[in-house]
Amino acid sequence: MKLTCYAVDPTPAEMVPGRPDRQWMDVFGDRHPYRCLPLVVANTTGWELISPVSFTASWNGGPRSTDIRLDADEDTTPDNLARWAVSHFSGGVLTFHTGYLFRTDPGWDLWVGGPPNWIKDGVQPLTGVVETTWLPFPFTMNWHFTRPGMVSFKKGEPFCFVMPVPHAAIDEVQPVVKPISADPELEKQYKEWGASRNKFLDDLANNREETVKKGWQRDYFTGRTPGGHIITDSHIHRRRLKPPIKG
Repeated sequence: MKLTCYAVDPTPAEMVPGRPDRQWMDVFGDRHPYRCLPLVVANTTGWELISPVSFTASWNGGPRSTDIRLDADEDTTPDNLARWAVSHFSGGVLTFHTGYLFRTDPGWDLWVGGPPNWIKDGVQPLTGVVETTWLPFPFTMNWHFTRPGMVSFKKGEPFCFVMPVPHAAIDEVQPVVKPISADPELEKQYKEWGASRNKFLDDLANNREETVKKGWQRDYFTGRTPGGHIITDSHIHRRRLKPPIKG
């Protein structure tokens, strides 16, 4: 699948593969969140658009577009800031331009939102799924204030995250609810996991040397079932996407 990024600005926002690191994960005790492989893989499953400007946005809680004020930092001119960030939709919504018109191959849309697990106090990224197979104009990236106050975006910080998703395949998905006993082998593995988990936590609480040294269970991280089977053909433990190239 090809994702074509047509530049509609002479210098569009830099686009880079999603990075695994998050500041809050770095400062967490023992960097524990990095042990959660689904969290890390989500951080890298798409491309970041990087802010070329630094500024502070202030919202007084009012409904008008003029109720959001944008102030450029010392490394950003007001004119350059106005190219990238505006108060357009009112209602406490901050809008970014990307500088691109995106095109996906037939059968694919573009999921657009904030960088996964990128936490910003006082503002929430809004998420959209865009039909980029035909759309002849750019979309914007929007953040909604969660309360009156101030938020800052810095040059080099991701303000948008894009990821291709199938256009219609999910419409054919039929959720089915069953008791786990309907799959005896899966139920067996589930019970093995529960017993293994409880034993590990008990040993950890009782300061068993081997368990304390081990620190955490790595079954999912290494792609290993509770019975010891290693998943070798499909397990993803590290994702690094391709950077954009000149076309």
